[in-house]
Amino acid sequence: MSARDLSVLIGVILIIVMLVIPLPGWLLSFFILINITLALIVILVSMNMDEALQFAVFPTLLLLLTLFRLGLNVSTTRSILSEAEAGGVIATFGTFVIGGNPLVGFVVFVILVIIQFLVITKGAERVSEVAARFTLDAMPGKQMSIDADLNAGMINEHQAKERRGKIENEADFYGAMDGASKFVKGDAIAGIIIVLINIIFGLIIGMVQMGMSFSEAIDTYMRLTVGDGLVSQIPALLISTATGIVVTRVASEGNLSTDVTSQLLRYPKLLYIAAVTIFLLGLTPIPIFLTTLIAAVLAFGGYWLSREEKEPEFDEPEEMDEAESDQMKSPESVVNLISMDPIEFEFGYALIPIADTNQGGDLLDRIVMIRRQLAIELGIVIPVVRIRDNIQLNPNEYRLKVKGNEVAHGELLLDHYLAMSPGDDDGIEGIDTREPAFGLPAKWITEEQKDEAELSGYTVVDPPSVVSTHITEVIKQQAHALLGRQETQQLIDHLKESYPILVEEVTPEPLRVGDVQKVLAKLLRENVSVKNLPVIFETLADFARMTNDTELLAEYVRQSLSAQITNQYKKDNQLVKVITVSGKVEKILADHIQQTEHGSYLALDPENQQTIIAAIAEQVEQMSLQEETAILLCSPAVRMYVKQLLDRFLPQVVVLSYNELDPTVEVQSVGVVNVA
Repeated sequence: MSARDLSVLIGVILIIVMLVIPLPGWLLSFFILINITLALIVILVSMNMDEALQFAVFPTLLLLLTLFRLGLNVSTTRSILSEAEAGGVIATFGTFVIGGNPLVGFVVFVILVIIQFLVITKGAERVSEVAARFTLDAMPGKQMSIDADLNAGMINEHQAKERRGKIENEADFYGAMDGASKFVKGDAIAGIIIVLINIIFGLIIGMVQMGMSFSEAIDTYMRLTVGDGLVSQIPALLISTATGIVVTRVASEGNLSTDVTSQLLRYPKLLYIAAVTIFLLGLTPIPIFLTTLIAAVLAFGGYWLSREEKEPEFDEPEEMDEAESDQMKSPESVVNLISMDPIEFEFGYALIPIADTNQGGDLLDRIVMIRRQLAIELGIVIPVVRIRDNIQLNPNEYRLKVKGNEVAHGELLLDHYLAMSPGDDDGIEGIDTREPAFGLPAKWITEEQKDEAELSGYTVVDPPSVVSTHITEVIKQQAHALLGRQETQQLIDHLKESYPILVEEVTPEPLRVGDVQKVLAKLLRENVSVKNLPVIFETLADFARMTNDTELLAEYVRQSLSAQITNQYKKDNQLVKVITVSGKVEKILADHIQQTEHGSYLALDPENQQTIIAAIAEQVEQMSLQEETAILLCSPAVRMYVKQLLDRFLPQVVVLSYNELDPTVEVQSVGVVNVA
């Protein structure tokens, strides 16, 4: 345990000791001076901090200092009532303030208590309450602002995390300050009660038990009571003032001294007006010497500040140019140019309104929701989407890049709606186009045609929804490319918080992070969510000792996720319609599988390849006429090779094995892939 930790613990123990054990006068004086010192340090720290969170321990410290002061009050009260003395410090304060007149001293003390209780403590309590309420109410807006900056690329994930943490800390701090201000109020009330107790019971004890006269008793106990009250209320007043300073700190450029001097003296010409006003007061019975002296100081201050404002005009541009030149010459400025954003969304100048919040654009908010939706669906954290305009694009054109490569593009007409027909109805006039996400035939129609199109059965979508859907589908398709080793490590770290033993059994041995990443990427490539990481890692733990072939491990994982995959494709009536692969075709594929030390692959001759693909395409076309998802069902031994074969020619076809379907679901074959 460090010396700092030990000192705090000893301090808490001393508070308990003061409440129970009588202390000698010299020790009470020592603790009283320590109390004043701590209060002075607290108020100096509160004046020199730049923001409230730099003194985040203040609410807890406020409680400890209040307890320490109350412990002193108990000890001094015990000493005053039992021995009619409480150390040199209290006696000195009482004698100095009373000055031979106990009534005057008591009035001064009462005024001091009123100032603290009714002015500073009451105001600090109210400000703490309002600050806590406003901070909590502003949290959602601040969070949305951070998400918007993150999606706009103005900040990165680390900066966003720091800002979110700061917002949470601010809410906790002001909530704690709201409660801690009650300590200050209670301390002020306790101080008043303790003073009354000391005076009343001091007079009774002095005259009844100690045989003092009334004047002697009133002089002794009034002096000690006022002295005790002062040495207690002066630190309490400093702590109350520090509380008010902390909770009233708002947006600033520095500490309290910097803010007061820079903002109060921001307008030097106003000092001339104040100087003239004070000088004119000297024409009244007020001593003209005093008013002239103050006016001269104000006038000189205004002249000095006015001259100081003009001096930087000659030097500042040169210094800024040098700073900019040094920045351009620094190696960091070149390194920043080679960084690449994982996802970029670029658009022409005519599409700026969809991203500009000042023009009603909500694209940033939509992308925030897209990232959340995909995190729930896919189980991975989608990187920040960098949004920027590009004058090289056509005005209505946009494009989406993944790791610097264009993966999708499209065009929007902001003053039109996209109408998609459910059939062959061409009754609505418009600009022919295709829906960018799914390639369906569509038309751009005007707002006046919107109601007519909806009545005719068209699906009408506004431009922001069109581009949001397109972005969502493209990111789904590219999820495997967005999941790198760094992102995989983040998923592993998150899983390790709940399943540490499971993670340790899989990585770093027998599988490295890169091996896990390849397995997860293969699942995402075929639109299989990796959200169920515990099941995935359970499977890897079972089979990774047997093989390190990531292709084969991915197949084992798919079979473990059979319930998830089945729910993904089954209908409401618990039915899955599939195209089956004949035994003859499976035998051809199995006979052409080549095993190597780096894994296995399908080495099919061109003739058989074209024949099998043509047979599959024929069945898929027939199934698409029934508006059904094309699902090809085959044995587990050849599933991944069939998928490899179709990726180039029919990537939209879903390939499943028998082991990937839940036994409780009904499977209906609507076609068979066969060759002559």
